[in-house]
Amino acid sequence: MHLLVIRHAIAEDRGEFAQTGEDDGLRPLTKEGKAKMARAAEGLRAAVPALGALAASPLVRARQTAEIVAEEFGLPRSAIETVAALAPEGKPNTFLHWLRGHAEVGDPVAIVGHETHLGSLAAWLLTGTAGPWLPIKKGGAVLLEFEGRPRAGGAALVWALPPALLRRVGA
Repeated sequence: MHLLVIRHAIAEDRGEFAQTGEDDGLRPLTKEGKAKMARAAEGLRAAVPALGALAASPLVRARQTAEIVAEEFGLPRSAIETVAALAPEGKPNTFLHWLRGHAEVGDPVAIVGHETHLGSLAAWLLTGTAGPWLPIKKGGAVLLEFEGRPRAGGAALVWALPPALLRRVGA
């Protein structure tokens, strides 16, 4: 099984958005973020021709990123599953339980979330120990591979691509 880990694209500035009084979970992507993610999604499709499943954090910016990815892969928006374990405070074991339930849906399973959560989650899946040593840039992605049942420390890193490289691959 392969797991495609995607960090959400460039969102509105946190401080400026906070002045609106709205919850940070509602902070959307910028116009630039949407445009750059559309090009990065082309690169993702060049690297990974199809998706078996697509899930996103419940926060707006992750959902919007997942919608861009879904469009590039020809998936309906209704195919995007919202997974609370992908929110910044999500628990790795809760995510792992969700992932195991999706091991048979198709390969790869793609997820969209946030830093530092995703980098720490990927590190945990790779080594069994959570840590910030695998940072993922906004709009960047990491492909992990599991042999057998997904487990902490059971993944292998296939590739890690920053957004600028994904945009070049898709061009």
